[in-house]
Amino acid sequence: MSTSAHAEQRTKESPSFEALRTLFTQKIGILDGAMGSMIQTYGLTEADFKGERFKSHPHDLQGNNDLLSITRPDIIEAIHTAYFEAGADMVETNTFNSTTISQADYHMQSHVDEINTAAVRVALSAAKKAQLKTPGRRCFVAGAIGPMNRTLSLSPDVNRPEYRAVEWDQVVESYVSQARSLIKAGVDVILVETIFDTLNSKAALFAIESVFDEMKIKLPVMISVTITDASGRTLSGQTVEAFYASIAHAKPFSVGINCALGGRAMRPYIEELSRISSCFVTCYPNAGLPNAFGGYDETPEEMASVLREFAQNNWVNMVGGCCGSTPAHIAAIAEAMKVFKPRIPSAPAEVMRLSGLEALNVT
Repeated sequence: MSTSAHAEQRTKESPSFEALRTLFTQKIGILDGAMGSMIQTYGLTEADFKGERFKSHPHDLQGNNDLLSITRPDIIEAIHTAYFEAGADMVETNTFNSTTISQADYHMQSHVDEINTAAVRVALSAAKKAQLKTPGRRCFVAGAIGPMNRTLSLSPDVNRPEYRAVEWDQVVESYVSQARSLIKAGVDVILVETIFDTLNSKAALFAIESVFDEMKIKLPVMISVTITDASGRTLSGQTVEAFYASIAHAKPFSVGINCALGGRAMRPYIEELSRISSCFVTCYPNAGLPNAFGGYDETPEEMASVLREFAQNNWVNMVGGCCGSTPAHIAAIAEAMKVFKPRIPSAPAEVMRLSGLEALNVT
């Protein structure tokens, strides 16, 4: 086979690489806010979740938010549109639980391709309409890949610490099917988010790279971890630096922190991540910590004030909101970011990075 033929077979970078790189270097990008808490405001019933398409499905489907991209696409597109109107540069597809493993809880695992495809279609529709409304504007759609409801690092049985409810190959296969669907449907970016088990995220990254090789196309991959409490660790026990060392080999387009904490509690961890990361950095916290009723009380102004400090310190390239945030929060954040320049990634340190629960840098 000729050299040129070999070159054609190589995986090519998608055009979204350059477009997203331009965004992250010219300004602080704006990500959307929460999807789940926005859906809750509609007061949907079982009939809404099932629609006509799944009217005879034998299992309850209420709470399966990802399914709404099929049964109530009008609501999902309206939420995406509200975030674009608030100033978001990027929205995430409604696919947080759209893997075969997660959808098995609703007996919907055979429909994951349809769910992912519908979610991308709805998000792209909102993006195209926003771009038409403002000529020259670029609106991105990120294929959201969640942490899954089964973990590779933790046992669900306290009496059997060695037990795992799922195996590596099963997790990889489940993520492969989701990534393939998202990419085929036309997302600009893959976002592996709300990571609390690093091994699950490594399975997701392995799956994504496998699909890139299969489809001969490479998309920007954004990674976002969750620090679960004031210990500064993930649920599976890693510090921020140890987590970064665990996933840096994947050469992510960006790495960040989202969910679990409000912005104020997230401050020291985003500062550390900004210090050690050689790629772009993102941050999308909750609207404060949940109150006694499970709601979120942080106002748009309060949330924007916290993220303004992050921007002033040149720690971030993209910010947005997670649980409890609304289009009003995103609008306030977008306005606050206008006067700040994005973080400039540092050159990677010439060290051997190792990690367990802690990081070890061999200089």
